Amino acid sequence: ASSLAVTGAAASSSGLSVTGLQTKRSLAAAAAAETAQLGASGALSHTEFLRRGSGSGGLTSSLRKGKVVDTQPKPKKAGAFKKRKIPATEFRRFYDRGDLPICVQHTSSKNSIQWKVEPDKLDYHHYLPIFFDGLREVEEPYRFLAYQGTEDLLLAGRASGKVLPCIPQLIIPIKNALNTRNLDIICPVLKILLLLVESGEMIGEALVPYYRQILPVLNIFKNKNANLGGDIEYSQRYGNNVGDL
Repeated sequence: ASSLAVTGAAASSSGLSVTGLQTKRSLAAAAAAETAQLGASGALSHTEFLRRGSGSGGLTSSLRKGKVVDTQPKPKKAGAFKKRKIPATEFRRFYDRGDLPICVQHTSSKNSIQWKVEPDKLDYHHYLPIFFDGLREVEEPYRFLAYQGTEDLLLAGRASGKVLPCIPQLIIPIKNALNTRNLDIICPVLKILLLLVESGEMIGEALVPYYRQILPVLNIFKNKNANLGGDIEYSQRYGNNVGDL
């Protein structure tokens, strides 16, 4: 009796499991058929459903249009005030070679130039353009020697009148110095120009035909001034304000 009961129970459980398996298979087949029917009718297939995190559900949304970002590159700066590269000068080459009759004289108060030959006895057509070309120097002692030497030559040439015939040879060095766009060079050059005009008669008139080479750079820096408001510009005693010059 017990064996019969066990056999009956096993048969009934196996029958139930077979029936459940058949039911699951029939449900899966029905779902596949329904999915195929939806795909044929134009609805989404099982491969076209949104994946997790790719939908817009639960996300904030707004009708306000976002800021339009300009993707066009901005125009480059013209660089009118940018400093230019300073090539080697003829003054440095002549001084290093020992062809200039000058040397630095060190004193207790300040340095000065010691001339081996009197400046008024030199050939201005040869030496004056070389000293003007050295005004582009920014290194010492070339900078000091070029500026002080040019000043001494102009002061010595007032009485002899040797400066006026050299004006055409000075235009290119002046133009090259101004084209550096370096205020540390432009300010000394402008001081030398003021001294050049005062070093003889008719020198100002002789510079008029060369205004096209000199004035363009001066036109760039004519309004460059120190905007201090009500403060005092203590550096004005050095005369390094390019706008005033």
